[in-house]
Amino acid sequence: MADDLGYGDLGCYGQTRIQTPHLDQMAADGIRFTDHYAGHTVCRPSRLTLWTGKHVGSTGLIGNAARNLTGEQPTVASLLSDVGYATGGVGKWALGNVDVPEEIENPGHPLANGFDAWTGYMNQSNAHNYYPPFLWKNYKQSFYPGNVISTDPIARGRVAVKRETYSHDVMTDAAFDFIREHQSDPFLLHVHWTIPHANNEGGRLNGDGMEVPDYGIYADEGWPNPEKGFAAMITRMDRDMGLLMDLLEELKLSEKTLVIFTSDNGPHHEGGHSDLFFNSSGPLQGSKRSMHEGGIRVPFIAKWPGTIEPGTISDHPSAFWDFLPTACELAGAEPPADIDGISYLPALLNQPKNQTKHRYLYWASSEGPTSVGLRSGTWKAVNYPGGTKKRRSGNGKPVVNEDGWKLFDLASDPGEKNDVSRDHPAELERLVEIAREDELF
Repeated sequence: MADDLGYGDLGCYGQTRIQTPHLDQMAADGIRFTDHYAGHTVCRPSRLTLWTGKHVGSTGLIGNAARNLTGEQPTVASLLSDVGYATGGVGKWALGNVDVPEEIENPGHPLANGFDAWTGYMNQSNAHNYYPPFLWKNYKQSFYPGNVISTDPIARGRVAVKRETYSHDVMTDAAFDFIREHQSDPFLLHVHWTIPHANNEGGRLNGDGMEVPDYGIYADEGWPNPEKGFAAMITRMDRDMGLLMDLLEELKLSEKTLVIFTSDNGPHHEGGHSDLFFNSSGPLQGSKRSMHEGGIRVPFIAKWPGTIEPGTISDHPSAFWDFLPTACELAGAEPPADIDGISYLPALLNQPKNQTKHRYLYWASSEGPTSVGLRSGTWKAVNYPGGTKKRRSGNGKPVVNEDGWKLFDLASDPGEKNDVSRDHPAELERLVEIAREDELF
């Protein structure tokens, strides 16, 4: 999973200037979803929906406020671990902040929530820095003395002035090591890269938060440096997806392994980078933190040689909370009864007639003005109460302005340019009534 990668940032989704040959080939060899959604417009609540199989109306987390898992809530990792899977992860763990060893008993630690191993960041904000002084490996810190952190207060301890060890490469190597170690076992591996998220503090300190060892093939482009860095990040990640596929082939695991690639929310406009420079949302309106499609609709590519038909494209509306029941169905685990997700395995297998559809998809956000989104069929209702007051606590139900609803027909208007609520009041009322019945606001 990428971090802040937009719907239009990959070649197979229409990108023309950023090179992503391996992900494009993955799509050609497998399936690409056109209507897949993240769990939220920002990181932490989105990942919570992925782990638990519940949308934000059930998790109650509608913003980026701190929230630790308890060690008692079933997660996809704990459920698969219970049926014999080795479970590993690398990258950003956003649901149990651990800054110092004294906090290691935090019940939000991934090893307390079903994982056997995790290498990466335990603190979400520290994950802004691609040259950190340390990363966590399970319960221990691995230090990188060549990464020296700025003492400027603006950096907030998250910008390196001397750079030696690039965190993305460390986490990628850890992912490959996990695959080698468990090549004879059934395994679940979450690779939660932080690319292409900006180092926000780096952007504030020096105007460039797109941290990458080199600009690679973009070095001679006449672009601003943050845009070179953004493109180089994505192409570096694409290279590593290719290496991951090569490793599975080398170990003769390709036909035994379902590989899924996606992003945690829409594209960012931070660290000196503009989401408009590469048209990162493609044909969609909005970006990270927006309740419009550009903030929540994300790339989704899956490959499983011999099982998924190459070159398949599915328009099945699916979301992060569907991953848990899908993984459980494949692994032979029993999902909890109270989840919101529906397995998308029939869609993966190109069996649309067998695919159960959602009555609705739901999002709510307190990031910026409180907003709500509902999708049912091809109809999408969005509520922006207006104003600029923020509810950054991020917990609880959204505040809805009954006069603030807009309605869009995504079949004819995926860019959400035309509010048709006056033309189709019955459809809008139907969507709003669904949410009221389920006490979502």
